[in-house]
Amino acid sequence: MARLINDDPVNYAEEALQGFAQANARYVKPVYGGVVRSTKTAQGKVALVVGGGSGHYPAFAGWVGPGFADGAVAGNIFASPSGAQAYSVCKAADRGAGILIGFGNYAGDVLHFGQAVERLASEGIDARTLLVTDDIASAPHDEHLRRRGIAGDLPVFKVTAAACEAGKPIDEVVAIFDRANERCRSFGVAFDGCTLPGADDALFHVEPGTMGIGLGIHGEPGIDSKPLGTADEIAEMLVEGLLGDRPDESGSRVVALLNGLGSAPYEDLFIVYRGVARALGEAGIEIVEGEVGEFVTSLDMNGLSLTLLWLDDVIEPLWFAPCDTPAYRRGSVTEAEADTTELNNERPQVGVEQPGSEVSQAVAARLAEALADVAALLKENEKKLGDLDAVAGDGDHGVGMARGSHAAAETAQRLLGEGAGAQTLLVGAGDSWSDRAGGTSGALWGAMLTAVGNTVGDSDGVDLATQAQAARAALEAAIRLGGASVGDKTLVDALVPFVEAFEAAVDGGDASAAWRAASEEANRGAETTKDFAAKLGRARPLGQKSVGTPDPGAVSLSMIVARIADGAAS
Repeated sequence: MARLINDDPVNYAEEALQGFAQANARYVKPVYGGVVRSTKTAQGKVALVVGGGSGHYPAFAGWVGPGFADGAVAGNIFASPSGAQAYSVCKAADRGAGILIGFGNYAGDVLHFGQAVERLASEGIDARTLLVTDDIASAPHDEHLRRRGIAGDLPVFKVTAAACEAGKPIDEVVAIFDRANERCRSFGVAFDGCTLPGADDALFHVEPGTMGIGLGIHGEPGIDSKPLGTADEIAEMLVEGLLGDRPDESGSRVVALLNGLGSAPYEDLFIVYRGVARALGEAGIEIVEGEVGEFVTSLDMNGLSLTLLWLDDVIEPLWFAPCDTPAYRRGSVTEAEADTTELNNERPQVGVEQPGSEVSQAVAARLAEALADVAALLKENEKKLGDLDAVAGDGDHGVGMARGSHAAAETAQRLLGEGAGAQTLLVGAGDSWSDRAGGTSGALWGAMLTAVGNTVGDSDGVDLATQAQAARAALEAAIRLGGASVGDKTLVDALVPFVEAFEAAVDGGDASAAWRAASEEANRGAETTKDFAAKLGRARPLGQKSVGTPDPGAVSLSMIVARIADGAAS
């Protein structure tokens, strides 16, 4: 598929969002990190902000408007927005009654939106996250809340938004979200993969005559493969799967949404829906409303999914409540007055409030040099890391790490020129890494650099014992945010042995030897991940496919500490 891009594919998502906002000015206006309503919203309303990576239009920006979302946060293609982006959109959408941030249950989104909630809470704002978990293929029935969110985002957020619009208090809105999420199920198939902007080929291909079962919406292949059936056979398979996982006390009345993933022809979708309607009718299920279209896409993926929302007396009137957005409309919404408040559409930058001490500035200079070296290393290995990630993920780890480290190195140089000490430089670099990389790795590296910076400070030198304390602080930050343990097939598998080896080498007093020994342990830890199946993050639903391939996060960490060890020895 030909893709219309400008000189740099990296800017694809940003330029698309700009064009979207310009084309839909009656609904939205841009703010740093995404868009918010361009119409006035009364104070005292709970705000619903939705979001995630780009590449899923009409999700999520297409749902901003009266009766639906108050704002949408937009990350890069298939990459979660940064905590700073989410915070910015939430602040612009806040109307004083609390903020709910809704997204699919993806590790990077959990981390970054969680960071935004912590920051909002520190300002006295009642902010909470809402995780959609509708995809039956991504976890067993008894682990429903570990599932990822796919096209169920639309009905679950629509119902939640209507509760917000009705003026319900935040606790009641959260309870309604939980109710809708519990009664929503989706199941999908893929016929071919999608192609990232600027890429030469799709992230995966489906063998001719087969279909991928249980696809994700971030370019992940299915968790299983079956012979390609007829439209009616696919419809029957989807219905059978969803009815086999129906919620407790679900009743027999549903909303049925047949969702195209990006390049499935509408005629194909209509033919499949015909089979869905027949299969549900034969099972005694009444379709109260059916819809066919593209609701949550995956760029140009050829595939489809079926979503069932099981109605009850609470959910049904909220589903049918009016809304008016660029991509989804229902009923009649009273004409809203334009909101002409100016919003900040530039990313706030970390600056130097007070210069660091002379000794700390010297440390900062060495850190800036190390960050530049790391950025060059990750750029060189961008494809290797991306290929590792594509085995059971979406292949964006390489580009995310390259982009994040480059932003961190640029920020470090700017802050160094402003007289930053080590802490200010590392905190600023971590903020930029998190913001530009997106995804799980972006959040973790941002948090780890911040933890290291807060340990070393802006006043003192950094001896070997302080370096060990900083390494431990980075590990604690990664575990606190990501929730991973050794054996889960994450960067923690490399980071734990690195930190333990570094701490054990402190008594020797030789920094070069400590870095060398610790980096060797990190490499060994990364190698052990080949034997594991992924238990966390986006790769978890395809965990068995990851066996035999090391975790890309662990590999990139081992690369980075090895390069720093080389620098320490020179």
